[in-house]
Amino acid sequence: VQLQASGGGLVQAGGSLRLSCAVSGRTFSSYVMGWFRRAPGKEREFVGRINWSGTSTYYAESVKNRCTISRDNAKNTVYLQMNSLKPEDTAVYYCAARTSWVGGTEYDYWGQGTQVTVSS
Repeated sequence: VQLQASGGGLVQAGGSLRLSCAVSGRTFSSYVMGWFRRAPGKEREFVGRINWSGTSTYYAESVKNRCTISRDNAKNTVYLQMNSLKPEDTAVYYCAARTSWVGGTEYDYWGQGTQVTVSS
């Protein structure tokens, strides 16, 4: 399984971005998909996750109400819509996949990350 994140870039505070993560393979719908981020000098941080069918999501408090995760199983792609971006959202964003809904931050597969920079 290979994950390819894209959609990052430079955006002004208050703006929006939609990240995408394309997943190879024919079993995309069997994976729970997660999003993480790592800011400069900080530990990797959980952003949110979505279940296999896209009917359930869970978000970190730091992004709740500003981020929406969705997926298109026909396109093997998961999305992270980020609104009202803040400078502290600046980070490399990673997508990840696993088969279980629970499991902390343990994921089986990781993408390479896409840089998001929010200017003030």
